Amino acid sequence: MTTATPFGWLQIVRLGLIQACLGAVVVMTTSTLNRVMVVELALPALLPGFLVGLHYAVQIVRPRLGYGADRGKRCTPWMVGGMAVLAVGGCLAAIATAWMAQDRLQGIALAIAAFLLIGLGVSACGTSLLVLMSKRVPDALRAPAATTVWMMMIMGFALTAVTAGKWLDPYSPERLVMVTSCVSLVAFLLSSLSVWRLEGRPVELVSCEQNAQVAASSSQTAFSKVLKEVWQEPQARRFTIFVFLSMLAYSAQDLILEPFAGAVLQMTPGETTQLSGLQHGAVLLGMLSVAVAGSGWARGRFGSVQSWMVGGCLVSGLAMGGLCLAGLHGAGWPLRANVWLLGVANGAFSIAAISTMMRLAREGTSGREGTRMGLWGAAQGIAFGLGGLVGTGATDLARHVIQQLDLAYASVFFFEMLLFVASAWWAVQVATPRAPRASSNLSNASWASQGQQP
Repeated sequence: MTTATPFGWLQIVRLGLIQACLGAVVVMTTSTLNRVMVVELALPALLPGFLVGLHYAVQIVRPRLGYGADRGKRCTPWMVGGMAVLAVGGCLAAIATAWMAQDRLQGIALAIAAFLLIGLGVSACGTSLLVLMSKRVPDALRAPAATTVWMMMIMGFALTAVTAGKWLDPYSPERLVMVTSCVSLVAFLLSSLSVWRLEGRPVELVSCEQNAQVAASSSQTAFSKVLKEVWQEPQARRFTIFVFLSMLAYSAQDLILEPFAGAVLQMTPGETTQLSGLQHGAVLLGMLSVAVAGSGWARGRFGSVQSWMVGGCLVSGLAMGGLCLAGLHGAGWPLRANVWLLGVANGAFSIAAISTMMRLAREGTSGREGTRMGLWGAAQGIAFGLGGLVGTGATDLARHVIQQLDLAYASVFFFEMLLFVASAWWAVQVATPRAPRASSNLSNASWASQGQQP
């Protein structure tokens, strides 16, 4: 029996470059085009909000895309193909935005198609990238690898925003299309180079006869049946619920924190922007903390990755409770310290969750890693799509019902605190060891006999 060579830091950095390329295209379409639609074209903010929500909604197809990677036993074609679709979607989104200045309806119609492609591209590339990480990154490197890859994605956001921002001035529709197309093309080419010969050939895991039987059995298994089998796995189901609740709580506060600080605590726009920057910096610190705690000499000394996942959710809930008190207490509340604590806790639990996701993807029936990862990715995408709507909608509803601004925001923050507490409870269920379920199908028996090694 042969086994795949575990990834080292060079391969992990190459995966990070792919994630950075993915982030580069996404930040152009969800941030730059958003601003152009609202400011230069004077369109309602609801339009870019709907388009960004659409790119999250389409990610419900992630389980089907992961199932496709499972059947082909290769992640590389899905990553390259996903980046190609994403790049095309990014170019079309820029063309659609420029077209809106001439023909609004046709431009919006093209933008809808473009953002559907963006969602599909992110789903295909992102899901397969995580599957490849779960299969090839050693246990000792999971947390630092997850942190590295996600920090490189954030670097992709920042570098693209700074570089593209310089090239966009002075603004013109033609320049917008040119810059976005260049970013999309460079991202596709760089990601293709990064993935070249990264995965290697498919690894023979069992004897030729067993392989033929497993392949025949797998090809006859419909996607709906595979998805049902994955959902029936206790750990996969619990983790799906955890991902949805935690990401809903994480994203729901994103669009209301700055308005809250301005409306209730009387902070200036510059001060609230600095507050947002403080939170993002704290998120990075939380990510780095988990990476350090989960690797090298420190591994196990400061708690397990699962304990960071549970603790991060609980501390996030505590910080949200602090924001409730901030609304009631007023300007004297130490808001910056409160937001810093929220950011650190958010970063800690999110990286711990990604590390846990990489571990759980390989548990249960083998040959289902892509479907599991797709299920969790779909839960995250739906939660992010709903998060902004839930946060802002709940705030408007509370303001209408309570008719007192500070209490309205406090009630929404309290709801988000409950979401984080519920997330922590589900994280405990995920972290609790469960006895493996027996499986009667040939695929599970043959893979389990090999120790479920990639």
